[in-house]
Amino acid sequence: MENKLDLIELLEFVDPAALDYQEWVNVGMALKHEGYTANDWEEWSQKDSSRYHDGECEKKWNSFQGTGSPVTGATITQLAKENGWRSQWEDADDSFLDWNDSFIATDVNKGYKLINTDWVMGQDIHEPKFWNPSQQIIDYLEAVFNPGDIIGYVNDGYLHTNGEVEKWIPKSTGVYTKTAGDIIQGLRNTNGDIGAVMGDPNINTGAWIRFNPLDGEGVKNTNVTEFKYALVESDNMSIEQQNEIIRELELPVVALTYSGSKSLHAIVKVDAVNYPQYQERVDYLYKIVEKNGLKVDKQNKNPSRLSRLPGFMRGDKKQFLIDTNIGKSSWEEWEEYIEDMNDNLPDPENLSDLFDKPIELAPELIKGMLRQGHKMLIAGPSKAGKSFSLIQLAIAIAEGRKWFGFDCVKGKVLYVNLELDANSAKMRFAEIYNKLGQGHANVHNIDVWNLRGKTSPMDKLAPKLIRRSQKEGYIAVIIDPIYKVLTGDENSAHEMANFTNQFDKIATELNCSVIYCHHHSKGSQSGKNSMDRSSGSGVFARDPDAILDLIELPITEDRYVQLENQAVCDTYNAAIKTYNPTYKDVSSDDTFSVKQMSYHLMSAIKSQEVLSIIENNRKKAVELARQASAWRLEGTLREFPKMKSINAWFKYPIHVLDDSLGDISLEDDPKEKWKKGVQKSNESRSEKVSKELEEAFNILVAGETSIDVGQVADYLDISKSALYKRIKKHEKFEVVDGIMTKKED
Repeated sequence: MENKLDLIELLEFVDPAALDYQEWVNVGMALKHEGYTANDWEEWSQKDSSRYHDGECEKKWNSFQGTGSPVTGATITQLAKENGWRSQWEDADDSFLDWNDSFIATDVNKGYKLINTDWVMGQDIHEPKFWNPSQQIIDYLEAVFNPGDIIGYVNDGYLHTNGEVEKWIPKSTGVYTKTAGDIIQGLRNTNGDIGAVMGDPNINTGAWIRFNPLDGEGVKNTNVTEFKYALVESDNMSIEQQNEIIRELELPVVALTYSGSKSLHAIVKVDAVNYPQYQERVDYLYKIVEKNGLKVDKQNKNPSRLSRLPGFMRGDKKQFLIDTNIGKSSWEEWEEYIEDMNDNLPDPENLSDLFDKPIELAPELIKGMLRQGHKMLIAGPSKAGKSFSLIQLAIAIAEGRKWFGFDCVKGKVLYVNLELDANSAKMRFAEIYNKLGQGHANVHNIDVWNLRGKTSPMDKLAPKLIRRSQKEGYIAVIIDPIYKVLTGDENSAHEMANFTNQFDKIATELNCSVIYCHHHSKGSQSGKNSMDRSSGSGVFARDPDAILDLIELPITEDRYVQLENQAVCDTYNAAIKTYNPTYKDVSSDDTFSVKQMSYHLMSAIKSQEVLSIIENNRKKAVELARQASAWRLEGTLREFPKMKSINAWFKYPIHVLDDSLGDISLEDDPKEKWKKGVQKSNESRSEKVSKELEEAFNILVAGETSIDVGQVADYLDISKSALYKRIKKHEKFEVVDGIMTKKED
């Protein structure tokens, strides 16, 4: 059948020896799914003489029972494509190079393809003029290892026969208890007697070495003590072409060895701190070299893998050291070089037509404050309600409402929740929606990505966020809080520039605004510009297109009394409308007088039971009024005129604008701070701490009865140990297994 013939032909492009075990199994599954026979799989598998075993394919074939997500022929098609196969229906490549053109690829859309392999002519390697085997070994060991490193090597093997194919295979373990220094010194002391130092080699096999240091207990990955190097080996092109590509890619090679056969062995510096990072870097390395023509053997991925050791004969061929320390000096330098070569940056734009047509700016997401596709930072201290303000903003965008007095464009928004559990986040959205009292007709415009306990650094999170969001049409992405994904030292301009660059990627790829919050630096903020209040590097002051800053206002006792009185008036007015809606004697002026509203309440409601309910509501309203804090929102805007300061009360769970707070000045004088403390009822330090603790608990508990002490400590911006001391002094709370609860009265 035609389909069968096509897949069998495709397998001609796939070398089973270059696949790992799972990839080999996938080929078998795909063949069975597409109607092929076990014999088809076996004939192809026999090309891997070192791993093929009679009867293994048929046994494995019979275990394939099929699944709801089968492995199909597309798997084989992809493997063939990766190895050079091209469909006859693909568009022909009409491009060509002039004689003066470079063989460095310039088409950035090819993705990390930096070398045009069609123009790689090859760079010769040269066998040593004077063959000194022991010096070859010494030069290699000195280049790759420290003297105290324990190394593993094998200089003997056995002949493996598979049908008509014979191949020398290394013995499984070899020697793994000697240090590099011991061998170097031994070779020098014996005038290069390799047999006396390392054992007599088998001339048929050559010799192998494990290129990462070991612990002396074995030769498995778990015995590797440092993940310093990876092996790049390929035999899909000539030795000379391999040599040229390795050098042109500037791989950070510590030692380059000729294997005595069809390949070069490049020992590449990866300098990983642990095994997961080693896997990540080797995957990246293999992706780059494969994109540029070297089809690597994926069995070489593990850090305890054997590589060819120079200084030995392999039949009639020499295994010799070609070069040491070529290419970039370190992994970091090489990775930066590769990324720079593949930067995908746009070409410079000529302004000759600058005045020929109107310039269209990005639409405004928040009118007069932020454009779509731009970035905004909200900064403030703990207790400023930054997270609550971000949820208010998400709701304002979803519903097309005002936020802090600014009109928002209606559209879809993604709220990346890094701190709260999923149900607590839902509760907070519901509470704010209910408190705003304007309905929730467009709540479907809000998506919440709950990542508490599943966060990763921002450079890892950003690609995942982009991939998941590309088809959603978000006009804004809100990330809260960023300390959960912060990478590097926040006081380092270089590291914070790399961090904030991830926001640029999100904004550019999704054409949406990115909004996040950050905490203030320590100390007084009243004398600073809004750009200078965020903690850490000045990058946070320069990177966003809009910086909004919340500063707490010093509130006198008189203002708190006024706030309490208004809370009482609002409570009585709401009660009259609820329990006696026909009562119409309340004037607009009366709603600002506790005395008048008390009179109206007693006139409108006669039930003692209802009055008792209202009294409880009054007490709660007064308590909440005392817990309220006043804030001034200031801003530095890149594309809009300077914004006027906005004043608001944070009345859990929302910010409520209040122009009457505009007459409060921010004092930076310690004496004024002392006066402000006295004005708050001359409360003692102990009473103030207790009130802050109770306020934090009430705000964070979100309708539940308990809260993790870590969240309370973060909210108060203190350590857990300091929080435990406060709880111990405060009789209303207790902590069991890290969970803070309020004691029953």
